[in-house]
Amino acid sequence: MATMHDNQLLDNGQGVIDPDTYFLRNNPPSNLAEFEAKTSEFVQYHKERNTPVVLITSGGTIVPLENQTVRFIDNFSAGTRGSVSAEKFLENGYAVIFMHRQFSLQPYSRHYTHSTNCFLDYMTLTEDGKIEVDAKYAAAMATTLAKYQKARSNNMLLLQDFVTLSDYLFKLKSGTRIMATLGRSAMYYLAAAVSDFFIPTEKMAEHKIQSRDGALTLTLDQVPKFLKPLVSVWASNGLIVSFKLETDEKLLVPKARQALEKYGHQIVVGNMLTTRKKTVTFITQDSERIVSLSQEELDNDVEIESKIISELLKYHRAWISHGTLEGQ
Repeated sequence: MATMHDNQLLDNGQGVIDPDTYFLRNNPPSNLAEFEAKTSEFVQYHKERNTPVVLITSGGTIVPLENQTVRFIDNFSAGTRGSVSAEKFLENGYAVIFMHRQFSLQPYSRHYTHSTNCFLDYMTLTEDGKIEVDAKYAAAMATTLAKYQKARSNNMLLLQDFVTLSDYLFKLKSGTRIMATLGRSAMYYLAAAVSDFFIPTEKMAEHKIQSRDGALTLTLDQVPKFLKPLVSVWASNGLIVSFKLETDEKLLVPKARQALEKYGHQIVVGNMLTTRKKTVTFITQDSERIVSLSQEELDNDVEIESKIISELLKYHRAWISHGTLEGQ
């Protein structure tokens, strides 16, 4: 329960509560202890083997409108960037903690769960009642299945999920603090689409909002800026990569630089809504670099994440060696 001191933390002069107050005023998810136990075991396993580990956050957070949630605010993120990136990191020897929105895209299964075909279209039923993979899909599915089984059997992929904004924030805090024991061998790849606004528990309706009451007016509070304690306290030695999505090209680099200056992390990957699958911009304190797919690469179904991860591996090697991005 919040104390009088906690109430004094509510407003930073701009009407935004601070992260400490948020955690005091909201209940942790019921499975947080299980999340922490699995994450700790995974991190310790790879710490003993000197394996670099990346925490990938992926998909969108929901903002409930009622404590007994029926209605909520969501966003369009399906988790494409995060799930593709997880596969690319695994291919390059990284252990991956994939913290994703429940039912969003996941590495490897993404090729079939969210395709234009129903997953049943990939299978056939033989005359004796056995199920087989359709021959025209078999080779590709076998390759994907082999990669997935290798990652899981070698304990290189840990799948952890979240649903609400509160789930995400509590697990982000716990996960990054656990990973901090890896020092500079840890990378934090913050690709989740996190809500900027929420309704505090104490302001939320307890039961389903009734339509008979007429038009609905909502007042949402601004979500605290959690990147600042993540950078300075929870994961101070790791390489931290955030993402910036804009629709106005003139704002992309200036807002990315504002974020770097405000929060003190190392890299922002900027992308425009309409071109996010073929062009990104890497912004650091000292540099700015545009990476794009060629038309030939687009025609051959190359995914931009392969280039994103290739660039980040260079940055991370320099970070591990020198604690700086220079020399990547």
